[in-house]
Amino acid sequence: MEKINVVAAVIVKDGQYLCVQRCRSHQSYNSERWEFPGGKVEKGESDYEALLREIKEEMDWDIYVGRRLGVITHDYPDFTINLKAYLCKPGDGDFTLLEHLDARWLPLDQLDTLNWAEADKKIVQIMHNS
Repeated sequence: MEKINVVAAVIVKDGQYLCVQRCRSHQSYNSERWEFPGGKVEKGESDYEALLREIKEEMDWDIYVGRRLGVITHDYPDFTINLKAYLCKPGDGDFTLLEHLDARWLPLDQLDTLNWAEADKKIVQIMHNS
């Protein structure tokens, strides 16, 4: 099974976290589910570089990457994801959703109200426990 290295930006502003909704896809287990923004780490790229690139590509936005919150490994039906989540702060200006259906800023105690992708659900659990 293919193993994919992915990074996620847990962006916090005024005590609220940015959650984005994936587009509809052929992968029913992830279609229209919520996630923290981010994406695949390309060959030769650091996690930091990947996060900055992915957020710029998906949201036309600059962020500040902070400490790592945790590492998740999750087996989906057709691949395994190795997901590293980083606490981040927003840069100046607003983002533009270029690859997501929706976005919401929610406090920690409301994150469980969303239908999360399974790997991202584990990040929410880490956040509740830290």
